Amino acid sequence: MATEILLPKLGFSMNDGLLAEWLVSDGGAVKEGEPLFALESDKSTQEVEAPASGTLKIIAQPGETYLVGTVLGEIV
Repeated sequence: MATEILLPKLGFSMNDGLLAEWLVSDGGAVKEGEPLFALESDKSTQEVEAPASGTLKIIAQPGETYLVGTVLGEIV
């Protein structure tokens, strides 16, 4: 079963964020809790951890701004 990777809400007033970069390549192996991507918000850049272990399938491209809750990829 696939686990969706969603753009998280990092602050009370956050509505969107810039996907700065993926820290794992498409098709790469990820482990739950390891840094998965870098997310820029109004105030900072943070690394977001993988919610599950498996193989990464990237959907969203870096350098773009996405709304909170957008599916950025999945782990299968």
